[in-house]
Parts: sequence; C-alpha cells; structure tokens
Amino acid sequence: MDTELLKTFMEVSRTRHFGRAAENLYLTQSAVSFRVRQLEGLLGVELFSRQRNNIQLTPAGEKLMPLAESSVLLEQRIRQEVAMADGKSQQMSLGATPNLWDAFLQEQLRLFMSSSPGIALNAMAHSSGNLVRQIIERTLDLAFVFDAPKVDELTTIEVMNIPLYLVSAEPCDSWQDALAQDYVLVDWGTSFQIQHAQEFKGAKPPVLQTNTGRIALDCILSNGGSAYLPSSLIQPYLDSGQMHVVPDAPVINRTVYASFHASSGREELINKVIEQIATNVTAAAALASPQGESR
Repeated sequence: MDTELLKTFMEVSRTRHFGRAAENLYLTQSAVSFRVRQLEGLLGVELFSRQRNNIQLTPAGEKLMPLAESSVLLEQRIRQEVAMADGKSQQMSLGATPNLWDAFLQEQLRLFMSSSPGIALNAMAHSSGNLVRQIIERTLDLAFVFDAPKVDELTTIEVMNIPLYLVSAEPCDSWQDALAQDYVLVDWGTSFQIQHAQEFKGAKPPVLQTNTGRIALDCILSNGGSAYLPSSLIQPYLDSGQMHVVPDAPVINRTVYASFHASSGREELINKVIEQIATNVTAAAALASPQGESR
C-alpha cells in the first residue's frame, strides 16, 4: 500500500481539517480529498465522518491509525537501513516517555552520541503503550519505560532508579503545607500513582495533573506551587533558591527499564547502548540527591 496515502490520512486525522492538512503536506485540498477517497476505496470502508467543521475518525479509521503509523515508521526504517548498508554506520531507533527524556535520557543521549560516533540514532517520545506496540511490531529497537512491560516477546532489563523529591516554590515545613499550595500531580507511572495515593491519603486535590515533569516545573516557576520532580530538573532552582525540598516528604523512587524484542537480531548493538547509558548513569550517581537543601 502506498504510504503517501497513509501519511495523508494521518495528517487529516491530526488536523481534523482537509485544508490545513493540504497546507502541511504542500498539496491542494482536492489532492488530499482524492487521496483519502482512494485509500477508502482500497480498504472498502469510510475512514472519516464528514460533517461541516467536524471531521472525526470512524471506527475503521480509529483501527487503521496505529497500523498506518507502524507502516510509515517501517518505511522510514527500511530507507535508513538501506542507506547505511555500506557499513560505515549502524542505525538504531530508541524511544521513551516524555518524562524519561526530561528526567535523564536527554543528557544520556548527548553523552552516548559523543562517545559512539559510529552509531546513528533515531530518538522518539511516545506513551508507554505506543512504545511497547512499536517494539512488538519491530518498528522500534529499544524503549525506556517506568513500568516493566509484561509481554512474552520482550526482554526487559532494569537500568537505574530515579528518586523523585517533593519540591515547592516557597519553603514548607511539612508535606501537608506543600500539597496545600497549588500542588501539581505529575504522572510518573503506575507504581508512583499507587505509592503516592498510599502516602498522601486525604490530601487536597491537585490544581493541575500532567504527564510531563517539565510542564509541572514551568508551572511552579511561573505561578508557585509544589510537585514531585527529579534532581535533574530541580537542581539549578534549588541552587538559586527558587525551589525548596520539603524536608519531611518521602522520596519516591522510580525504576527505569529498558525493553527490546527478544528476537530482534540486534541484541549486540542494543546491549551496547544500554551498557553505555548504565555506565554514564553510574558515573553521575553522586548528583542523584539534590544539593543545597537540608534533608
């Protein structure tokens, strides 16, 4: 199937507008409409319900979306692998949740690229569910997640622990005070949510919930409040006095796992990446506890 048709379908779904999709794809609106009709004709189903100013995916369109994404990613992977068939570089794709990129992986990616110039990386941010699905479909080599996938086809390795600290814009004597000051609840995974609920029974509801630590950080710096965040995000603001560790709040540790397909055929390269990242993390372990605050 022509992946250009799938890309057009994905862009219309993303924008919910044929005109904006056409602009983004540098096509005419009639060309976009033709491609969608062509794809619908090939599949024998309607992919969009078209009402004025309200374009929505049909059930068939919803089912096609993850398959279309996988097909487009696979095409990109094939092009990259063939382009590097001269043996001068190795290509590997890795992904993580946005929180993991913020918490540690972005810095590790920089260190890895400087120490391994012969490996070309394709880095992506997705939800845990999407990452696991892409590994199963072999459109992704390696994923870093907080909650270990329970999938037989995957090999999962524990890489490191990330401690999360309750911090606030204003000094607080207790976690009760901190959670009462515009608390932002960050989704650091299922285990975090369970422990958080056990530790803070009866706490005031958060003013904001987000699945991205950086959103919580920006919110606190702009508006005040508190949140659980890793030292990699908060240390500069502890040093400057813009944030403060809440002294009696429990530190919640999150385990980071690396997952890859058990029969990927690329175990040597994948293990090299995991080992290099683990080595870098160990070397930086002294920075894991926030400095400049009494605990």
